[in-house]
Amino acid sequence: MADLFEAAGLTPQAPSPLADRLRPQRLEDVVGQDHLLGEGGPIRRMAEARRLSSMILWGPPGTGKTTIARLLAREAGYEFQQLSAVFSGVADLKKAFEQARVRRLAGQSTLLFVDEIHRFNRAQQDGFLPFVEEGIVTLVGATTENPSFELNGALLSRSQVFVLKRLDDAALESLLKKAEAFEGRPLPLEPEARAALSALADGDGRYLLTLAETLFNIGSAKPLTTKELGQVLQKRSPAYDKDREEHYNLISALHKSIRGSDPDAALYWLARMLAGGEDPLFVARRLIRAAAEDIGEADPMSLVLANAAKDTYDFLGSPEGELALAQLTVHLATAPKSNAVYRAYGAAMKAARETGSLMPPKHILNAPTRLMKDLGYGKGYAYDHEAEESFSGQDYFPDEMDRQTFYDPKGLGAEKHIRERLDRWASLRKSKGST
Repeated sequence: MADLFEAAGLTPQAPSPLADRLRPQRLEDVVGQDHLLGEGGPIRRMAEARRLSSMILWGPPGTGKTTIARLLAREAGYEFQQLSAVFSGVADLKKAFEQARVRRLAGQSTLLFVDEIHRFNRAQQDGFLPFVEEGIVTLVGATTENPSFELNGALLSRSQVFVLKRLDDAALESLLKKAEAFEGRPLPLEPEARAALSALADGDGRYLLTLAETLFNIGSAKPLTTKELGQVLQKRSPAYDKDREEHYNLISALHKSIRGSDPDAALYWLARMLAGGEDPLFVARRLIRAAAEDIGEADPMSLVLANAAKDTYDFLGSPEGELALAQLTVHLATAPKSNAVYRAYGAAMKAARETGSLMPPKHILNAPTRLMKDLGYGKGYAYDHEAEESFSGQDYFPDEMDRQTFYDPKGLGAEKHIRERLDRWASLRKSKGST
């Protein structure tokens, strides 16, 4: 066996990755999760009481979910058993539960850690319930996806959900210092390059240590500049999953930044989505929606421009067409805002559902036949173009329905002039005695 390792250029005692060698040995050594593990934190209190509840650890990659579960079992005196939903099936689950049952008979508690638990289907998730309820296992599931969407309600009701934070700059710097102390030498980086290294990690501690290990291994004689660092390391794509929660989080951030008239934030979220590989036409559809919902008649050209930007992208493709989406994003964010049409439509739909099948008033019905004329269809209709100010003031609601006001323009942008016209027409309607 040793000959095989030597032939491959390895040794049986080949070192594990730096991230594994630096794995914390105590809960208090885990960085970036003080809200859970610090003094008075909920997980810290469980460990000190040596009495654990089933839980779901939800957070981005590289934030310490596996490490916390392992240390929690050690400090509470539980047997640690680990499964991955990616590689495990029903047989593995049955075996794990049976082993836990045997331990329980011997007085030993089991912490069953299930990585990527959201990858188990609903039926498999239901399979945990009786073993959790009987106390045969204390379940600790780890997931990068929103448990509300990915996990059964029955399983969630029996577990506490703890949210792990993306590692901030201070936590990442702490990891780098630990790596340097472990290696006994500083990273060969200029200060600006060191900051760039943390930015490349994007809040992922494991990935940061992987990058640091690469830099230790190249053994540069002089500190690297930011440019040289970029030549050594490949840039990491931003964390983004087009068909899961991040997809909806970022499009929501883009839409709300536009609604909040912040073009800089809106451009940032647009760039984040496009850099993550989002379909630009999906973004274009949401921008069209924002033009109709949040700008409306305050700047009616916005809807025209939104469709033009979509057509521009269709014509040019990426990356040239993405500039049209950026231009549209800035236009929408800086345009006057009004949701008056959006609210008016919602109110009109509510009235339509409540009033059922009321007929229009007869004076605005066409009368193509003699019978219809005899029934009063079209009788008394006033042709507005022949009225003073081209406004007759007639009532166009059903006879059985009082006049309603659905559209209430805010008076911003182009709606300022609409507001003035509506007020004038209301005055004329009142003077003509219309209801």
